[in-house]
Amino acid sequence: MLPFFVFWRDPPRMEDLRVNQRIKIREVRLISATGEQVGIIATPDALRMAEEQGLDLVEISPTARPPVCKLMDYGKYKYESEKREKEARKKQHVVITKEIKLRPKIDRHDLSIKIKHIHEFLAEGCKVRVNMQFRGREMAHQEIGREMVEKLMAEFGESAVIEQAPKMEGNTLGMLLSAKAGAKPAAAKPEAAKPEATKPAE
Repeated sequence: MLPFFVFWRDPPRMEDLRVNQRIKIREVRLISATGEQVGIIATPDALRMAEEQGLDLVEISPTARPPVCKLMDYGKYKYESEKREKEARKKQHVVITKEIKLRPKIDRHDLSIKIKHIHEFLAEGCKVRVNMQFRGREMAHQEIGREMVEKLMAEFGESAVIEQAPKMEGNTLGMLLSAKAGAKPAAAKPEAAKPEATKPAE
């Protein structure tokens, strides 16, 4: 007997597989539980063989003519397939990019909050896009915003990688930061305490 090969564009989804009595076609090309080609046989005979061996008849290639079916423990096959999919999802690492918007005239308090957020995002494994936006006359004094962005680069030099150096696009100066592998995130620097006002001596 010539070898028979099964081809399909995409693996059949678990919910699309027809099993046992759901297989209504008259005959199937059968593969044994050990992977051997049994040949084309009547579907009732294939079902009887599955029952005698305590297995299930599973249609693995519905588009073939006749469809290809295999004898297997469907419950075990389903469990192992779902387990493999779960493991594959665990290995997938989705990197989220957060955005921090700045203005050249941002006050020190708001800037310290933005810096704190950047530290937190990097600690969570996110990338951070820092965008310095210029409006109106601010475009004529871009050095103010650029100086602030460069200070941020120095702030995160040890705990982050500069994936994209500051670059001007339209009215926005942007850069992209990501956490440095194995680096311990630096703690955000606290604001300097303001001296208390003293009352003049009476």
